[in-house]
Amino acid sequence: MMTDAVLSKKENQEYLTVTHSKKSEPLRQCVSDAMQRYFNNLDGHGANNLYRLVMNEVEAPLLESVMKHTGGNQSQAASILGISRSTLRKKLSQYDLD
Repeated sequence: MMTDAVLSKKENQEYLTVTHSKKSEPLRQCVSDAMQRYFNNLDGHGANNLYRLVMNEVEAPLLESVMKHTGGNQSQAASILGISRSTLRKKLSQYDLD
């Protein structure tokens, strides 16, 4: 288990690989593919507040997953996420995850 280990960029990329349909691809490629599908589905309509939209879609499940991984330990979750415990508490409340 790598609780205190600092992962290199390459190791992080390997851990952030999504496997589906017998195929693996880095998380960043999944995001890129999803964004391309989003833009294709706009059908000529404009996009607004895209950053906030994406962050809302990604941040909540990220927080939920890390909290589950840590058994609800906010200090450990904040450390894993690289944010302060007070910021974590604020975000958990923002997404009704507290």
